[in-house]
Amino acid sequence: MIVGIIGSGGREHAICHALNKSKKIDKIYCFPGNAGTDAIAENINLDINNFEEIKNFVFSKKIELVVIGPEKPLVDGLTDYLESFDIKVFGPSKVASQLEGSKIFTKNICKKYNIPTANFGVFDDTHQAKNFLDNSNFPIVIKADNLAAGKGVYICENKEESYEAVKEIFDGKFGDAKNVLIEEFLEGEEMSFFILSDGITYKIFGTAQDHKRVQEGDKGKNTGGMGAYSPSRLINEELEKKILNNIIDPTLRALKDLKSSYKGFLYAGLMIKNNEPHLIEYNVRMGDPECQTILPKLNTDFGEIIDSCSNGRLNESKINWNNKKSLCVVLCSKGYPETYQKNVEIKNINKIELNTDDHLFHAGTIKRGDVTLAVGGRVLNFVSLSDSFEESRNRIHQLLNNLNWSDGFFRKDIGYKVIKK
Repeated sequence: MIVGIIGSGGREHAICHALNKSKKIDKIYCFPGNAGTDAIAENINLDINNFEEIKNFVFSKKIELVVIGPEKPLVDGLTDYLESFDIKVFGPSKVASQLEGSKIFTKNICKKYNIPTANFGVFDDTHQAKNFLDNSNFPIVIKADNLAAGKGVYICENKEESYEAVKEIFDGKFGDAKNVLIEEFLEGEEMSFFILSDGITYKIFGTAQDHKRVQEGDKGKNTGGMGAYSPSRLINEELEKKILNNIIDPTLRALKDLKSSYKGFLYAGLMIKNNEPHLIEYNVRMGDPECQTILPKLNTDFGEIIDSCSNGRLNESKINWNNKKSLCVVLCSKGYPETYQKNVEIKNINKIELNTDDHLFHAGTIKRGDVTLAVGGRVLNFVSLSDSFEESRNRIHQLLNNLNWSDGFFRKDIGYKVIKK
């Protein structure tokens, strides 16, 4: 089977790596890919916002399945567009993608179907929002109602911070947000919960804990993700049943009531307190860096899984995992998530020696001749599997020290809640 993967991040390199190991896959194209995918697939410099260009290339290369990695093409309706030309796609429709594209869409589903979530208010101008904040308890959470690459969320400790957050959102810091969502701050611990669906049935696809804040101790600005570990320390049989019965099942039922269905990865960001789950948000694709952390644990042929999913036969697939602990540390460009330099050479990268349970997934990189350049904020993902999270983290730190990239930085405490030191 010939497959096309859309995207250029660490998630897409991890997907490409998993598919490259599949007996079912003969050829992989990545649009546009990165320096990591370049070693195992053919990178194609296409504009992923130009649907017609993608469609024409798919036909010209006889690509049999398109896997959409990032959220924007999904929210913009790329799945619907390609499927209208009888092209098989792994990824949800435009309607279903509103689960991530509009936080208010999701909140209204939660309200109608009694899905546990934080209490909230929706406001379309600064004056209304400030009036609400004047009578609110703090801390409070403020979100832009559009895609913001994981960064359009503020946790505000006081009224002044909340005013500033509202101002930045309406001033366009995260694009053209027409509404602001203000919701209560939920106490507890976060968990990422994943399923895989073919539009008819679904299967659980792992759990993880993501570290979003840029500084150690989960402090500082939100990022796209500084690291993750899998499985989550919180998951247990009783909690899993609550998540499925109270959150996942009613969400999929809501989509069916809208004459839609869900196909692809669905990522539920949850807050867990006293073994009770509350929905924070949905992502309509694999998380990044959770994907890099989860996929290496998969024992089943990923190509078989994706193929069965795109053909409505997921119920015939049995998904098997290894029991190892997986941890990922993201190496970032200095200055991220604010201003950082681009086109910076990553020396020594070809000298990194990986063991069987080590993985190096590229994100913001390109290849220029024999040189690998950093062009993004999040640059490389170091992943290691072992019998303990501590062992995995120690191995990653060893690899990062061997790379010794002076233009980057990383959090040294990823997984600190499960590593007792």
